Amino acid sequence: MSLRLVFAGTPAFAVPSLAACLASGADVVAVYTQPDRPAGRGRRPQPSPVKAAALAAGVPVEQPETLKTAAAQARLAAHAPDLLVVVAYGLILPRAVLAIPPLGCWNVHASLLPRWRGAAPIQRAILAGDAETGVDLMRMEAGLDAGPILLERRTAIRPDDTGGSLHDRLAALGAEVLAEGLARLLAGEPLTARPQAEEGVTYAHKLDKAEARLDFQRSAVELERQVRAFDPWPVAEADLAGETVRVWAAEALDLAHGAAPGRILAAGPAGIDVACGTGVLRITAVQRAGGRRIGAGDYVNARPALRTLHA
Repeated sequence: MSLRLVFAGTPAFAVPSLAACLASGADVVAVYTQPDRPAGRGRRPQPSPVKAAALAAGVPVEQPETLKTAAAQARLAAHAPDLLVVVAYGLILPRAVLAIPPLGCWNVHASLLPRWRGAAPIQRAILAGDAETGVDLMRMEAGLDAGPILLERRTAIRPDDTGGSLHDRLAALGAEVLAEGLARLLAGEPLTARPQAEEGVTYAHKLDKAEARLDFQRSAVELERQVRAFDPWPVAEADLAGETVRVWAAEALDLAHGAAPGRILAAGPAGIDVACGTGVLRITAVQRAGGRRIGAGDYVNARPALRTLHA
């Protein structure tokens, strides 16, 4: 069968899925992405990663501010898509938009639904200590990430996974599951949708920079997850003996202590050990204001007084 497809996505996560659409044999007639946004030191408008990929592939790009207007909906309908594929687009799709493609709208979502519906499922899964996550190919309906599941891929969350590493792995899995769905659709094979479970619904609220601050009253295990989840954004922050630094890497140590949370217990080449509500957090990579990421040993060399604080 022939298939006219419109793709909607914005960030780097969506680029592998766009590539899967382009390689599928479907006719990608347009790519929708958010308007160019100011970025970088010059705050000049920059194209989204999806826009850059679409232009490189010679696909027409649409960048409406909203899809809620009749004009925007008429423009989409004029592309006559059989299917709309949405991957981290970032704009709300009204019911009128969902009704345009005869074959409906598919969404690639980076969690095992109904767990972690919403904006930041990758980071929330790490923060919560989940052992497993994955990607779902979902048929979109009204409601936030509430549609039935067409296909799914699972992956373990590794002990050293960061928000960045898990993002990249799930982006690749998302492209795989989308490619399988499109191949089956083009071959005329039915895709059976299963409703999401009614129990186990959780919401992955958007990340806020205010969440980056490490609270040493909490357990070292929780803080290690926070450091990993917030790499590469917004990056965890901590106060180390009066200086606020960004914390890029840390590990939880199951050590008993009687020190007040936040006290530095040891500082040397191996890292900076900080007392937590439970256990010890060993900080191994930091970034000072205006500086670059450095190992904790280099940081201690720059602040030799840290070696004596625990004496």
